[in-house]
Amino acid sequence: MAESITVENLSKRYEIGALRRDTQLREQLMSLVRAPFKRHAPKEVLWALRDVSFSVQEGEVVGIIGRNGAGKSTLLKVLSKITYPTTGRVRARGRVASLLEVGTGFHEELTGRENIYLNGSILGMKKREVDKKLDAIVEFSGVERFIDTPIKRYSSGMRMRLGFAVAAHLEPDVLIVDEVLAVGDAAFQKKCLSAMQELQGGGRTVLFVSHNMAAVENLCTRGLWIANGQVRMDGGTHEVIEAYMNSFTSAEDAGAELNVVDGRRGTGEVRYTRVEFLSQAREPQPVTRSGKAMVVRMHYHANEPIERPCFGLKVLTDMGTLVTDASTWLHGIDIPLVPPGDGYVDLEIDFLNLLPGRYYLTLWIDSVIRQGRIFDAIEHAMHLDIEEAPVYNSSRRIDSRYGLVYFPQRWNLEGISRTPDVEVRSGTR
Repeated sequence: MAESITVENLSKRYEIGALRRDTQLREQLMSLVRAPFKRHAPKEVLWALRDVSFSVQEGEVVGIIGRNGAGKSTLLKVLSKITYPTTGRVRARGRVASLLEVGTGFHEELTGRENIYLNGSILGMKKREVDKKLDAIVEFSGVERFIDTPIKRYSSGMRMRLGFAVAAHLEPDVLIVDEVLAVGDAAFQKKCLSAMQELQGGGRTVLFVSHNMAAVENLCTRGLWIANGQVRMDGGTHEVIEAYMNSFTSAEDAGAELNVVDGRRGTGEVRYTRVEFLSQAREPQPVTRSGKAMVVRMHYHANEPIERPCFGLKVLTDMGTLVTDASTWLHGIDIPLVPPGDGYVDLEIDFLNLLPGRYYLTLWIDSVIRQGRIFDAIEHAMHLDIEEAPVYNSSRRIDSRYGLVYFPQRWNLEGISRTPDVEVRSGTR
């Protein structure tokens, strides 16, 4: 498969404090007269990109992620030829359409219709080619009533909708999109996602920047993590997103020390000392996502032999609603004896179907043979933050507005009556 985009040793430098180009000539001359030999302070150099190299194959949909200021937008501007690199080079095959900022590529004094033709000519299209796409562009954008109104009178949402419609419908070989899902309602976002999937199906190359990790994971076949102007990681979308999200936290966030906590109850013969959140591979998991597997490791210290103990925990919402109650007793597990010293028990969860949000864990150890005897009990011992994930194979955000849990499920639309010419679509995937 041919390479659609090639980036080699790309760097972009900016000088902070350089002379403003919009300073009036009179002010510049007066400064020169007042201090003809004044030494200017050295300019601060900022490298927005530094030695970035990667290639993208035809038909790939690449999600570019990273924190604000990491260099993502600068990279897209260089790829779109809005700005030029300081060093290195970029090659892109075919027509490149980009939607980077609200109104990018639009002429303020021209109408929406005239701007469609202007963008088409920039892409090298003939008028009759744009004519064929005009109705679809206008319908997609939802600005039919204002298509002959100057762009300067459009709202930011109208500009974004028309900009994406133009970029997606004028048959670019490469589409570069920066945070298109940050503007517009749910219906427009659904259109955008469907359009990008159709481009992918048609062999087009898409570079997609978004902070919506669910959308990136669902749409993109590959992830590119940019940090401090460099490529931090390039690989499978899931692995790159997991690494990126884990970078927000430290290993300490994957657990909590419980030796010194307020308000714990119990006789104290055996007590919890620490709780860890681990992956299936038993590695620290600072970030837990909906629908993923996890292991809750509960460390304890026993001062003496404990006969037939029961280990348990409860998961509660931040409002105190009980979500679930789990214990070795409920699972019918009989632990004959726990010897003195340190140890741990693992609660393995294959599929965590909690919706994104903050939850709290209440922990206890009690006796099976002596009813009512509690060795240790800690209310709200620690919190567990659940992050979003594409749980329904959809890029829609699912949060606490939709309840506490979700179920593995699917919809079957075969029973919907429809005319032969109307296709029922099963979603954005």
